[in-house]
Amino acid sequence: MVRLIQHNRFRLCVTLLQPMTEFNLLVGGPPAMWPAELAQQTAVPWIAADRGALRLLELGITPQVAVGDFDSLSTAELKRVQTQVADIRYAVADKDETDTELALNIALTEGQATRVTIYGATGGRLDHLLDNLFMLLQPRFLPYCQRVRLLDRQNSLRLFLPGVHTITREARQQYLAFAPLTAVTGLTLYDTKYKLTNADYAQPIMFASNQFTKKSATFSFRTGVVAVIQSHD
Repeated sequence: MVRLIQHNRFRLCVTLLQPMTEFNLLVGGPPAMWPAELAQQTAVPWIAADRGALRLLELGITPQVAVGDFDSLSTAELKRVQTQVADIRYAVADKDETDTELALNIALTEGQATRVTIYGATGGRLDHLLDNLFMLLQPRFLPYCQRVRLLDRQNSLRLFLPGVHTITREARQQYLAFAPLTAVTGLTLYDTKYKLTNADYAQPIMFASNQFTKKSATFSFRTGVVAVIQSHD
């Protein structure tokens, strides 16, 4: 199905995505921070933001969708993307949304993804890193934040909403960190190396360098948003 969408920030003609369980999303962070196995992630469909489209093509991966203002591409580079990617969503440079936000919105709403892994969201400029993190706190994304993971060469970051959660230790990851991003009540870490019981925090705080004591860890909290980071040196 093809639909013409007119928006106050961009105009596009698209072939609507089929709902999928999972999408990968490549944004503009430095390739040096990508996981070594990124090029092998071909079983899951890709969405690319701006220069991420060219970088995927250079890896031999054709994204299902490329979205952005493409101001980081030269004329020749943009022509290559236009030649090889069937579904391109053009946005103007002066807009209220980042290219990453546009791409994530496509995955969650149009693609109805239950899991989105974002690569290239870390490293490089600190404002881009914080933008990509705080993006998940926006009202339109917050209900879906537990579906999203930011992944790089050393770190895996997820956000959690109130409740009881059990997470599994990922391969090669040594450390476990908990970071209330908002006011949080009742934070309890049940079985990590360093435990915590029913703690309240009025502002963001980071509990770094905790560790798993087994293959999984359980934590809970009553209100707020908590980021959980698995990492290694």
